[in-house]
Order: sequence, then C-alpha cells, then structure tokens
Amino acid sequence: MRHVHWIGGGSGAGKSTIARRLAWRHGWRVYATDDVMADHARRTTARDAPLLHAFLAMDMDERWVNRSPEEMLETFPWFHGEAFGLIVEDLLRMPSEPPVVVEGFRLLPRLVEPLLPDRRHAVWLLPTPGFRQAAFRSRAGHEARFTARTGDPERAERNLAVRDDLFTGRLREETARLGLPAVAVDRTMTEDWLAQCVSEVFGL
Repeated sequence: MRHVHWIGGGSGAGKSTIARRLAWRHGWRVYATDDVMADHARRTTARDAPLLHAFLAMDMDERWVNRSPEEMLETFPWFHGEAFGLIVEDLLRMPSEPPVVVEGFRLLPRLVEPLLPDRRHAVWLLPTPGFRQAAFRSRAGHEARFTARTGDPERAERNLAVRDDLFTGRLREETARLGLPAVAVDRTMTEDWLAQCVSEVFGL
C-alpha cells in the first residue's frame, strides 16, 4: 500500500481540510472514513462488531447523555478498531494510481502501523481542547444541531468534549509508544502552517 497516505487524529483537528488540500495540490484521491461509516455498519454483524451493534441499538440519550465520558470512550466502536478491516478492503479494491490520502479519527495508530511502508506515510493530528472548540464553532452550528437531538444538549456537549479529549490523549500516548509522527494542533496554528507540517512529514 505504498500509494496510501494516512491522516488520523482527534475530532476537529483539521484532518479533512488538510487531506483535501493535499489531494488538490498533488492530484490524489481522498478516502474519508467518516463518509463510509454507514456502509461499514451495514457490512458488519453483531458477532464481528459487538460494540457497534450495541451502539446502534441505543437511543440518543443513551449514547450521549446518560453515560460518563469514560464509558463513552470505552464503548465507542470506532475508537476500538471495529470495522477497520473494511477500510483496508475498500483501499485494496482501488487502483494504485493516483495515490490516495485516507483521513479520519478511525485510523488508530496500532492498526495503521503494520500497513506502512515507512513512517513517512502517516501522521496524527492532536488538537488541544481550545482548538477543537473553535473548530466546531466554525462549522455553522453542526455540533449544536447534533446535540439538540438529545434530551439534554448541554450535558451531551460536555460529555462529547471530555470524551474527545480523552481519545486525543490515547492517540498521543499510542503514537509516542510506536514512534509514529504526530502534530500538536493549537489555536496559534494556521491552516497553511498545518498543511506544511503534514507535507513535511510526508516528504512532499
């Protein structure tokens, strides 16, 4: 899979934006893992993706309001690699030209690492809480609309913020342990600067 580059990281870190910029600049394709979650859910069973099917059976309050952020982290299927094999299946069906950049929070370092021809084919973007909050505010109320579907939007938003911060912490620990490239993303970093950092990791 030498034609594949990977951009993982925490929510709101700029993965999609940077992937699109690199694809436009270099003539690559983009494979957005968020876009295929529904398809991948349909391609799984409760036996091979138990966390996912338990999550699908919950209502919105059970998912986002009634549980602690720690429990949400430990039971969110995409944070534990369920259906990651379907990402690989999709990529193997694609032609090797043009190259493809894969992006999304589902790209866990321990799962991507065995697929890398070398360390310069992957990077993880690790947002600070302040950067992530600013990113969500810039998305024209997307997060607010999402949490509005629960019985307690404010609590749901708090839970999600803490859960996402915990997940980013795990990514930070895992990339460090495996010696994989990671970029800390804070509010001082411009889009151009972040794109340059990722390009340098990729050797572009």
